[in-house]
Amino acid sequence: MFLYSGISFAQAPVLPNGYAPWELDLKRCNIPYYSLNGIVTPPQSPVRASAEWEEIDALMVTWTSYIPIVRDIVKYAREECDVYIVCDDSNSVKSNLITNGISLENIFYIQTAFNSIWIRDYGPWNIYKNNTDSLYLIDWVYNRPRPEDDAIPGVMAEYADLPIYQTIDVPYDLVHTGGNFMTDGWGTGFSSKLILDENDGYDFSLSAKSESEIDSIMLQFMGINRYIKMETLPYDEIHHIDMHLKLLDEETLLVGEYPEGVADGPQIEENLQYILDNYNSVFGTPYKVVRIPMPPDFEDQYPDEGAGWNTGDYRTYTNCVFINKTVLVPVYEEQYDTTAIRILKAHLPGYNVVGIECNDIIQSLGAIHCITKEISTNDPLVITHQPLADTENSSSDYVVNSWILHKDGIDVSTIFYSTDGINWLSSEMVLTDAALNLWTGYIPAQPMGSLVEYYIYAKANNGKEQVRPITAPDGFWHFRVGEILAEISTDDFLDIAFNVYPNPVVDNLHFYASSDDFIELGFVIKDITGQIIYQQPEISGTDFNFNIPMQTFPSGNYLLQYYSGNTTATIKVVKL
Repeated sequence: MFLYSGISFAQAPVLPNGYAPWELDLKRCNIPYYSLNGIVTPPQSPVRASAEWEEIDALMVTWTSYIPIVRDIVKYAREECDVYIVCDDSNSVKSNLITNGISLENIFYIQTAFNSIWIRDYGPWNIYKNNTDSLYLIDWVYNRPRPEDDAIPGVMAEYADLPIYQTIDVPYDLVHTGGNFMTDGWGTGFSSKLILDENDGYDFSLSAKSESEIDSIMLQFMGINRYIKMETLPYDEIHHIDMHLKLLDEETLLVGEYPEGVADGPQIEENLQYILDNYNSVFGTPYKVVRIPMPPDFEDQYPDEGAGWNTGDYRTYTNCVFINKTVLVPVYEEQYDTTAIRILKAHLPGYNVVGIECNDIIQSLGAIHCITKEISTNDPLVITHQPLADTENSSSDYVVNSWILHKDGIDVSTIFYSTDGINWLSSEMVLTDAALNLWTGYIPAQPMGSLVEYYIYAKANNGKEQVRPITAPDGFWHFRVGEILAEISTDDFLDIAFNVYPNPVVDNLHFYASSDDFIELGFVIKDITGQIIYQQPEISGTDFNFNIPMQTFPSGNYLLQYYSGNTTATIKVVKL
């Protein structure tokens, strides 16, 4: 347990993610910022801010309000990493956890003062010297009159014995908030233009900053060399992008979607189009977009409906958090949650996607991402790869390139691939560009109709091992050879729930689908050559339950392709 003396423990009322009414008059009270032996000049070496899907050693939470939600986060996070609980009484926290059947293993307590639960916004950021070398913490000026919260990064740095760089002194002073920033891990940052508004020399800002000066500070302290800023949203009171947007990987944007013309939907779409029109991913290709619904509240109201304190809640699923191989996502009502969970699972292969009920906390303008903060690993092995696309090439080997980095260098890197969904074969990679840390390998050419699954493994010279996807071999990338078949479309199939089981299958395969609307649904099963070996014509209804006898099918990979109207989707089935 860590005790930080010199500050009295906080006993404040529950504070929202935005301003409490009585805090508005405190914005210009010159509340002191805490500098616990921090460094207020930029790092001397180039730095890289880590992405959220990278490996972490610990997750931070503050134990104050909304205890059932925090407790659930601790329950699942401690299975993936250490958990640091900022609290005022570690014994009461332990008692609560034990009473609720949660093991205390991997849980540590930072007993110190605090003001609120919103540690995403006031907690430290992670950067690495020279991409993967020493881990440093970053502390911005917090944009709330909550000095104990603003001190937490320094307390964490002292507890973890990590250097901390602080943007709290002229000319490098910068007001910023964690919920309004995300990065791809390779120098691209995203924020709303709140970052410009709050560095105008007023409120918490010590000196006025132009956009170019803000960009310079972010480059020097965090390695952000391309800073994308979007218009703020009219109905999101706090203007934090994590309430409607999230990077799932280096090239995929998870975007909250309202019904057409509703609430912040039009501005979100304008912002998204601005990104797509002006920026490509780190791979030089357009960003991929995955849409996820922004549901109404219990009264079927959106944030632009109602009046005063009775406006619709700002329900969102993008406010989720990566914790190594687990993703915790806020949930609200089953009728909406099942669609959101299905979308996340489809685009986060192998992850343990866990829903945590957030109806209370969302009324305070935040959810799970807002009340968690990562501490990156001290020993990162970074693997970055753009997944291979479907191809019609069945004669030439498939080139697999990856940036693979570790401070001690890479000993070996290997592609593991499978074409039967059961057995993994290997193909060694070689260093082809030392300056770029680029490794290259090949997957042998496969016949038409093949479905190729693969992942990348690397081992550093110090023995550190890592895979990408981080969930491999349970999670993996895949591509098809031959006819380009449609992926599951989360737009067109948004209201269709489906399940195929057991998979792999020995005897009978069960295919269940349901829809809120009356639809026509049919499907075919194809073998690896693309030949249709089983067909179910379209039938009408809302609930469908098919029993498919596969006892006589040869062992191997099959594709169940189902369709409704002009839309199709495919599911891989393995016959044992």
